[in-house]
Amino acid sequence: RLGIPGFDHASALAATSAGVTVLGRSDDEPVIAQLMADMLGAEGYDVDVAPHGVAALERLAERRYDLVLSDVRMPELDGVGLFRAVEDRFPALLHRFVFITGTSEHADYQDRLEALRVPILSKPFDILELQRLVRDVLAKPTR
Repeated sequence: RLGIPGFDHASALAATSAGVTVLGRSDDEPVIAQLMADMLGAEGYDVDVAPHGVAALERLAERRYDLVLSDVRMPELDGVGLFRAVEDRFPALLHRFVFITGTSEHADYQDRLEALRVPILSKPFDILELQRLVRDVLAKPTR
């Protein structure tokens, strides 16, 4: 299942492919989150969307996810906060966590993201880039 929290200022999404669970997080706009969900769904992933990082954590506690796509800026719990919570509660997902970020992020966010050593998908991005990144991250062995 791929999870992306997503509405309001940011979003998150979840999807699964042939029994593989993916948790992901999307974009600032609900339309972008839905587009990502639709595109990943067309690739065979079962996609679930959550409105923010707190909701994403709740969903992670309810079922197993294989991938997290998280916007950096979200209401209630930002992407870095979500990453830290996943680090504490679901450490097996850390190697399957991806940030989605705009090119206008503050330098302090960029430094924090680089320090986490997590793949970053920069907005704007195209669907082929999203699909490739999801496939590449899911190809990593589970721990």
